[in-house]
Order: sequence, then C-alpha cells, then structure tokens
Amino acid sequence: MGQLFGTDGIRGIANVDLKVELAFKVGQAAAVVLAKGKKSKPVIIIGKDTRISSDMLEAALIAGICSSGADVIPLGVAPTPTVAFITAKAKADAGIVISASHNPYEYNGIKIFNGQGYKLSDNLENEIETLVLSGHELPLKINGEMGLVLSGGEDYVEMYINSIAAASENISGLKVVFDCANGASSRTAKRIFEKLPIEIVMINDKPNGSNINDCCGSTNTELLGNTVVKLGYDIGVAFDGDADRCIIVDEEGNEVDGDTMMAVCGEAMKKAGKLKKDTIVATVMSNIGFKLFALEKGIKLLYSAVGDRNVLELMLQSGASLGGEKSGHLIFLDESTTGDGQLAAAKFLSIVSGTGKTVSELTGQIKHFPQLILNVPIEGGNAGKNVIMADAVVCAHIAQAEQELGETGRVLVRPSGTEDLIRVMVEAQNISQVEEIANRLAQIIRTRMKIC
Repeated sequence: MGQLFGTDGIRGIANVDLKVELAFKVGQAAAVVLAKGKKSKPVIIIGKDTRISSDMLEAALIAGICSSGADVIPLGVAPTPTVAFITAKAKADAGIVISASHNPYEYNGIKIFNGQGYKLSDNLENEIETLVLSGHELPLKINGEMGLVLSGGEDYVEMYINSIAAASENISGLKVVFDCANGASSRTAKRIFEKLPIEIVMINDKPNGSNINDCCGSTNTELLGNTVVKLGYDIGVAFDGDADRCIIVDEEGNEVDGDTMMAVCGEAMKKAGKLKKDTIVATVMSNIGFKLFALEKGIKLLYSAVGDRNVLELMLQSGASLGGEKSGHLIFLDESTTGDGQLAAAKFLSIVSGTGKTVSELTGQIKHFPQLILNVPIEGGNAGKNVIMADAVVCAHIAQAEQELGETGRVLVRPSGTEDLIRVMVEAQNISQVEEIANRLAQIIRTRMKIC
C-alpha cells in the first residue's frame, strides 16, 4: 500500500484526512497520467454514493480533472460496479467512484477504474500518488484545452440497469425484501428488480447524507431478517453503501455470508457447465466449512489475500469465472469486472427460483466452523499497522496460537486495507477455544501498541 492508495483506493474521514484540496489534486493528477500518449482529451466517468461529503468531493474532482484538460461524464449517485460497467461500455479512459463502501458516513473515499472497468493498476496508482505528493503545482490548461462536463450519464445508468435485469434468468414467484443501506443502490435496485415477475419490498432506500450503512445493509442484517420473517417473505437481500457487495438472509431471518453464497452459486454453475476450470477463488478469510463443501462437490478452491482486487487478480491468473469474499463481494467474471452486489443478488435469486427450494434448504448443506473476527483499532495509519505486524512479541504469540490449534483450526492476523485496524481471526471446532485465543491475541496487540 502507498501513502494514499490502500487496497481499495483512498479512504479517510471527509474534511479531515480526505479534503477537497486532495480530491482536486487527485483529479488533476489522474487527468495528467491518463493524457499520456493521447491526442484527444481523456474522458473520465464519475459516480458517487449518498454521503453528505460526496457532492463536495465530486465538485473538487471534476474541477481538478477539467483544469488539467480531461472531460468528465458525471453519473450522479451510482453503485461502484455501475461505474466500472459504464466506463468499459462508454470506452472512457477511466472511472472514478467517490465512496467509502461499508464505512460510516463520516468517511469517504476515491477509487479509480481503468478503461476496461478493472481496478487501476498499482503502477498507475503510484504515478498519480507521486504527482499528488510531489508538492509541485500541476500545469493548468487554458482556453479550449480545458475539460468539459459532458451529459449522457442517465442513459448509461439505464443501460446498466437493463443489463442486470437481463442477467436475472427465470426469476419468478419469489417474495424479496431489499435493503439498500441508504446507499447508492437506492437509485438502482428498485428499477432493476421491479422489472421481474417477483414481489418486492424496499427498505433503507431513503438516504439523507448521514444514514448510509447506519444499522442497516450488508454489515447489519438484523432489521432485514426481522422484516423478512414479519412479512413471511422468501428471502432478503442486503447491499452495502456502494452496492459492490451483497449478503442474503433466509426465510427464517438467518444471515447467509459470501462464502455460502459462493458455494451455492458455484455448485449451480458447475452443474450448468459454467464454472470455468471447476474453480472458485476465495480468500484466506474463508471458512474451513466452505473448503470441505467444495471438496465434496469436486470444486477446486484457490485462496487469495483479502480484498476484491486480490481475488480478481487470482481469477484472471487461474481462469476462474467465480470468486469473492466472505463479506459479500462476489465477482462473476464472465459478466462483470468487479464485485457487483446487484448482479450477485440476481444470480442467487435465479438459483432459488430455479430449484424451488427454500434458502435455508439450499444453504444448510454448508457447515461452518466457529469463527471469530476481532477488530483492534491502531494509531498511526499504515505505519502503525506495519509496526504491529512486524513486532516480535506479537509474532511470537501468533505462532504459539497456531501451534495450539494445530490442524484443527487456524489463526489469521492482518492489517485492514480500508481502516486503521488490525483484524484478528481465529477459527476452530471449539467456540470457547476460538474466543479465548482471539481475545488473548487482541489484548497482546493493544498492549504492544502502547509500548511500540
């Protein structure tokens, strides 16, 4: 990770870490880098989520981009995968999303896609970061060389909506509750799924700038589960703030995580001959129960580091068509270049509708090992996280825990790529052992943080 770009773009608290001056410079630098070798002006797509700071940062980005001679097509509020899709369809030079995904509303972020709709390469991110941090004023274009703000954004959003509706094969007869997390899917989800012969109810689809992800969406499915049970519906679908992830709840209100969704989708795709290489790419955070299910079904699991960028990279290397994360980022590479919560929902609903089984019947065959993830706040940003991860005492305690578990479980301690946290994950057959080891390691990290 660089000084600005983490595993999922630039993140920070708006007007504290992520100020308009920084957004302006990122816009300038992106335009300069993308203009290299081009005879015409670069074109950049911009979408944003519903945070109160998104309008402000969008204005700063557009000003920076246009001042350095690139044109902009603003989409307004749009999910992250919508921006990736449109960037490729419009043959633009890049797409920029203003969002902090599942984080609280006071955070925001900037992430950039290349012209093919994939996350920007590390090399190009480094070029942009170098220009932003150089301290030098970037050249301003004058007269007709300045960039323009172009129209057409709504037509492109409608194109995306139609594409997801078209991918919703043979879905009918279901009763579905959708939780939009008061985020970007508030603009698109109803327009997609009301096209289908299903009964839908939308909740948390009235964003006000500060209620995004607030006790709702994929990180908090309690209200969704209660609503599904109260209404007697078949399934609930929860998106996060920028709708690049999706979590399901079954007819009894129980949460179905990304591992289980991949298992169900992977088995169905394999039966249909659509699971390339009979392979799914998961991450090191995936549950051992997923691995055992895959072995039983003749599916090969490959493991990447955490982060949808890493999942995608391994998918491209291995030729896999399905990959994702426990958190609900699912990538269907034959149809999308990035995690897409609304596409994942369509795929899962298609399977439920096609089998005639309840969600709990479909998902009950995947047995999860007890797993606990504790988040330990860290001071000092990436530098602070690096110090803890390299600390000899912390490393020794991790090794001791791994030895205790042996082959019956595992420990994973890693820095978050999006927040100032160290994540401690412990998985084993015995929940009391899981809790004891996880809490012990978290306390060691807290103690060492004060000393280091």
